[in-house]
Amino acid sequence: MTSPDRLDRTETEPDIEVGLSEILRHHITRNLRSQPISRRRLALEHKRPPLIRACVAETIGVFFYVFPGIASVASLLTNATNPLGAAVFGSFFQIGLAFAVGIIFAIIIAAPTSGGHLNPAITICFATWKGFPWRLAPFCTYNWPHCILIPARERTTDEETNADIFSQILGAMIAAFVVAGMYWQQISFVKEFLEANHQSQAVVSATGPAAIFASYPADGQHNHGYLFLIEFFADSFIAMVIWASIDPANFLISPQTLPFIIGLGYAAMVWGFAPITLSANMAKDVGCRIVAAVFFGGKAWTYRHYPWISVLVNIPASLFATFVYEVFLRDSLGVIGSGMAAYEHGKEGLERYLAESGFTDRVKAEMRRHGDVSGQSQSNSQDGRQGGDQHVEVVSSVKVE
Repeated sequence: MTSPDRLDRTETEPDIEVGLSEILRHHITRNLRSQPISRRRLALEHKRPPLIRACVAETIGVFFYVFPGIASVASLLTNATNPLGAAVFGSFFQIGLAFAVGIIFAIIIAAPTSGGHLNPAITICFATWKGFPWRLAPFCTYNWPHCILIPARERTTDEETNADIFSQILGAMIAAFVVAGMYWQQISFVKEFLEANHQSQAVVSATGPAAIFASYPADGQHNHGYLFLIEFFADSFIAMVIWASIDPANFLISPQTLPFIIGLGYAAMVWGFAPITLSANMAKDVGCRIVAAVFFGGKAWTYRHYPWISVLVNIPASLFATFVYEVFLRDSLGVIGSGMAAYEHGKEGLERYLAESGFTDRVKAEMRRHGDVSGQSQSNSQDGRQGGDQHVEVVSSVKVE
């Protein structure tokens, strides 16, 4: 039998818990409260041109992606002759991690506004597979995180913004100019040191100061076919990670984890192939290489005829990776079941297709094997939400919604 003291504690503890929760919540949020948003502010925000807003977001996003990465490269290369050793100031692991963190921040900052493509190759992939107008592909990017990760009922046309691809290149250029300004004393010292030792040709090389801004093949790498394969498969790897991460049928990825997954995919390729050479992003390569040419001359665009590989391979490699995913891995029925897309002939057309293709019969057979066909079939016909496996849930949701 429960003692009176126990009953007293049971009756009073909930009130005490609520009181403590309120006190702690007030303590934590006391400095985080925002003032009411005025009508004037809402009106000003409403008047902002969506395209300009998206372009600014893409520029800032690419800046945050490129800035920490090339700053880490600068830390390593400008200390190559330091008595303490270059390893004290950086490494390829540090560079890959810096780019990964930059990508995470870039997606977090830019995606809610512009979509956070950060790469023209992804735009081409959307034009190929997602119905983005080809006439806009050379100029605009599509808002992929919103279109993929926000449920269809929450999407509006205002969220489907466009961003100028040139803003991506501009973001990379700004990041390169800022890093050049911050490291200019060290860059000038390395350049003067090489020229004084009759090594001026090394200024634009894999170990010279120009490599802070653009990738160049390592010494001894003269085979363009080999360099093409490195760039092609590394870029394909990254594109495959991106395409899988934004697949609404992929239950392993959430909007909160997506930036980290993409960042780690990029870092993995930097760790594996940056010692040879790797570009991995057309906007970054073009924007930063322009800055390299400003400071180190036209050789930044002609060194061993490699720059054209780093600039042009990104798009076909991304198309190859997304082609493989769309042909062999895409689960369109799962996408429909997630509510992120609709069947072109409507709900009745989809039900008819599922019946004609034998999909419904296969689901029923699986349910019979589990021994629960009678109960679950009746439930499915009533509310369309019960099922023995993932496919049953997809069919049910399609029939109801």
